[in-house]
Amino acid sequence: MDTNQKENDFIIQNGKLSPAALKRKTELENNPASRTDHMAYLPDMEQISSDIRDKVLAAMNAYEPDKYTARDVLAALSHDRCSIEDFKALLSPAAEPFLEKMAQRAERETRNHFGNSTYIFTPLYIANYCENYCVYCGFNCYNDIHRKQLSMEEIEHEMKVIADSGIEEILMLTGESKSKSSITYIGDACRLAKKYFRNVGLEIYPCNTKDYAYLHECGADYVTVFQETYNADKYETLHLMGHKRVFPYRFEAQERALMGGMRGVGFSALLGLSDFRKDALATALHVYYLQRKYPHAEMSLSCPRLRPIINNEKINPLDVHEKQLCQVLCAYRIFLPFAGITVSSRESASFRNGIIKIACTKVSAGVSTGIGDHEAKYEGSEEKDCGDEQFEIADTRSLKQMYDDIKQQGLWPVLNDYLYV
Repeated sequence: MDTNQKENDFIIQNGKLSPAALKRKTELENNPASRTDHMAYLPDMEQISSDIRDKVLAAMNAYEPDKYTARDVLAALSHDRCSIEDFKALLSPAAEPFLEKMAQRAERETRNHFGNSTYIFTPLYIANYCENYCVYCGFNCYNDIHRKQLSMEEIEHEMKVIADSGIEEILMLTGESKSKSSITYIGDACRLAKKYFRNVGLEIYPCNTKDYAYLHECGADYVTVFQETYNADKYETLHLMGHKRVFPYRFEAQERALMGGMRGVGFSALLGLSDFRKDALATALHVYYLQRKYPHAEMSLSCPRLRPIINNEKINPLDVHEKQLCQVLCAYRIFLPFAGITVSSRESASFRNGIIKIACTKVSAGVSTGIGDHEAKYEGSEEKDCGDEQFEIADTRSLKQMYDDIKQQGLWPVLNDYLYV
């Protein structure tokens, strides 16, 4: 067991932070020399042979958003196919006055590739224990929150409540703790999920290929991993301890998932941690290069912005306003017309109602980011012993409300369109 694991177990088992834990937290924050090398793999981490990371980071580091002009943007919008250079122009500040034209082009691409449909899913958090110290996340191991891990009986109860609402696709999430959310535990949850849902996604800690293969055998269809920021230097200052600190291992998670047999993978940067234009470029190029290497795979993008968390006193997100978020989403659609785009409940109902008509293809409904509280949320029952939430959501609509609102936008809400033979 490595030192980080021992430290995290100590923190988790003792609930409130001990004086020793507080001392270590302060040391990690104030003394970079006390942290491990964020670019060095740990002994249990699989290393694969891939050149995608080098391509993505080289392009991101060379990107100069301010060099693009209105002429570059108009040229990009005139091309039938959006090149990488065109995409860079569409992400630039010069494109902001042309947002209406971008939205019109994005809407055409969305309808051409996805028809008039919007897919609906819900997330289910099954544990909030975490062994990482990520300074912006409500689950981080030094944050004083109520921790909980659902038993299989509790997981199945939550799944029944969700399935009874009509949901057919679920995304299961955990905090990043291998000791509290083992591969076996997650696999058992996947087997339960297959009893109730047609599509099962995972958003968990990055795994080795053999672990992804096992989870796929248990019933998982796709894996989503947030890189958070593709700026490796900024990444180091935000992820101070734990397995998540290792930047390259996290970057390669989607490729290992595909090597393990997963049908699809999802990508995202958490906008507001670093330069959002560069992070958006890197996210899309990550998809672009991986799609060419694995053309059979389903690719999807998310575009979350930072949200408030419990005990958040230090994070001051770089402003990414709704207009800028819309620009990123339209640019994604134009550059990657085949990719699914998810806009989560982090965003307001009014924003999501608008963006599903333009670029978004999937939304969540009936969302809770807490542990074990779907029954209270869905059925108004008495609150039980629930774990604290990861972040505050903005859109609290139920499945029925979301379904009705999608239809009011002139679109067709879809719960599942996979046929299993």
